[in-house]
Amino acid sequence: MRLDETTTLPKPAPPAPPEKGRPASTGVASARVAPAMPPEAPLAMPVQDLATWDAGRAQRPSRARRSPWAARALVFGGAIALTGYGGWQMVETVSVSGSPTALQLVLVVLFCLTFSWIALAFTSAVVGFAVLLRRQTAAQVPAALATRTAVLMPVYNEATARTFAGVEAMREAVEATGLGDHFDWFVLSDSTQADAWIAEERAFLDLRHRLGPEARLYYRHRPKNHHRKAGNIGDFVTRWGGHYDHMLVLDADSLMSGPAIVALAAAMEADPDAGIIQTLPLIINRNTLFARLQQFAARIYGPVIAAGLAAWSGRDGNYWGHNAIIRTRAFAQACGLPDLPGRPPFGGHILSHDFVEAALIRRAGWAVYMLHRLPGSYEESPPSLIDVAVRDRRWAQGNLQHARVIGAAGLHPATRQHFATGIAGYLASPFWLCQLMVGIMLVLQTATERPDYFGGAGFSPVFPRFDPIRALQLFGLTMAVLLAPKLLGLILALLDGPVRRACGGGGRLVLSSLVEILLSALVAPVAMVIQSGSVMGILLGRDTGWNPQRRDDGSIPMRDIVARHRWHTALGLVAGIAAFAIATSLFLWMSPTILGLVLAIPISWASGQLGLGLALKRRRLLATPEEAAPPEIAVRAGALAARNAAQGLDESDALAALHADPHLAEAHARMLPAGQSRPRGAIDPDQTLATAKICEAETVAEARAWLSPKERMALLHDRALIDRLVRLD
Repeated sequence: MRLDETTTLPKPAPPAPPEKGRPASTGVASARVAPAMPPEAPLAMPVQDLATWDAGRAQRPSRARRSPWAARALVFGGAIALTGYGGWQMVETVSVSGSPTALQLVLVVLFCLTFSWIALAFTSAVVGFAVLLRRQTAAQVPAALATRTAVLMPVYNEATARTFAGVEAMREAVEATGLGDHFDWFVLSDSTQADAWIAEERAFLDLRHRLGPEARLYYRHRPKNHHRKAGNIGDFVTRWGGHYDHMLVLDADSLMSGPAIVALAAAMEADPDAGIIQTLPLIINRNTLFARLQQFAARIYGPVIAAGLAAWSGRDGNYWGHNAIIRTRAFAQACGLPDLPGRPPFGGHILSHDFVEAALIRRAGWAVYMLHRLPGSYEESPPSLIDVAVRDRRWAQGNLQHARVIGAAGLHPATRQHFATGIAGYLASPFWLCQLMVGIMLVLQTATERPDYFGGAGFSPVFPRFDPIRALQLFGLTMAVLLAPKLLGLILALLDGPVRRACGGGGRLVLSSLVEILLSALVAPVAMVIQSGSVMGILLGRDTGWNPQRRDDGSIPMRDIVARHRWHTALGLVAGIAAFAIATSLFLWMSPTILGLVLAIPISWASGQLGLGLALKRRRLLATPEEAAPPEIAVRAGALAARNAAQGLDESDALAALHADPHLAEAHARMLPAGQSRPRGAIDPDQTLATAKICEAETVAEARAWLSPKERMALLHDRALIDRLVRLD
């Protein structure tokens, strides 16, 4: 089958009439005649070899494309020149007394490493600023499509009220464009909690019943969440991918407008060389203090960074795992991920799979790029500093793991740069921390060392010291380079009348930026120490798990905050006392870092507070245009989520729900994959214990009390045990 061919799925049979005495709104009875998934259409997805690559296998471009050499020269050449200048100034700063010492040279090297990171962000932002100064015409919704797209929402122990509301709202929005027939909708579950699994099935059956048999809405739960999200998507591709030209991959918190979804499909149709087209998701619906900081920064500063990245990446871009459309067969042919040799954290399954998938599909000759101006792509963010740290720990391991992939055969230089940037982003924090410690050691050395009477000309004593004027100038340069992307984003927002007014006017927009900079400066030392600890733990061989992400606006108990940050506070106190004892100037120089660490507990507490975020919202501080005029898709999804939450599916006990509704139990059994018989002699302890307990139980209350979480999951995978559960008193 060619990439542009369309496969027509068989239409499901009409739903059976509701049984007498049973409300039709449950939709469970119809599950007996409407399969949860379409017929399989397998695609081969061979595991890729990172050690060798035959360039002859790569896709040949249909037409010549220009390389963004000018943008790359400006971004990387400018960053190298700026780093070179900063490094030279640092050498001049520390070598006033003559040739720099070994410790001073260490400081110079650490400075160059950390400064190069912010210099690259600066030059990229300058290019992005220039790009965004040019006006653009609004994208038009295409009148027709010739291809079929599967919209995939992977879920992992998520709240069904939110996820199914998002699916329903996006489907409605696409249908409103008149092109809904080209899209099928899939909820792909990797949930490992029994209550979450059954809640998903109930929400799916209810939604499918309300939408009718023509909805093309499907649901699948994997028995084992092998390779996590990458394995979840891979399972879909290898079993059903043959039906679809493209797949639009979402996250559980993703929202996309109908025109945006259709525009992505049209863009993929129009570009036969495209493998992945990424959007720039904006953060919405956030109300805690920390989440509002992220939301404001992403909206005001994010477009500048994204535009610069898109400019120098060109068609050799990156992929962030969601809100992007992918050519299905290209993905199947090129993106089968291997397990890395050795044990985690550096071996085993590739955690940050999206970067690697972008690299491999680009290696195979397909283009990867971002439509950073396309409106209508949204996501949410974690509500507190601790929640971000939990997610960031997993990202840190995934990015550091890329050190095992960056040298893979056949990769494009630009994609190697994406890997290098990701790795450097997590090494920057420990480098900053080391630079701070070396600076303290040098100041201590200056304050305690005796003058060298023989190192200078004649008999003049030589004191180890810094050039204070150059040091001040270098500090100013560093701050300017660090804050410039924020300033450029602010300038663009002030120049854009609708954005400026939606953010409360120019005065409030400037004040919001100052608030964001101040609060971010307080958070930065804590984040630096947390990230440094994560990197150190990974280097010491500690693996991370894959816990479900908190997406609500609830605060974290104070005892958990104290336990998480007590060492940060102690570090700040010790550093402050030591700095003050060494020199008042050192204490003043370190005061921002000391203050952030000493206040780590109240800062972290405040970060998750809904009241503080709403207080700023009432004063229109940290406001965004999407907050002033919420996108239609967000409003609709919010209303549907509230309606879904009222049903209480997420709070229901899985065993009680199945016992109370035999039709639900029957539908659940029918959705289980066929051929799951246990091999002879292979004993599953959880299933064995579940069998013993459910057979001994006389009531569902006893079964609920006796079964452990793993035994509940084993029961839900066994049709015979489900039947036994339903027949309990």
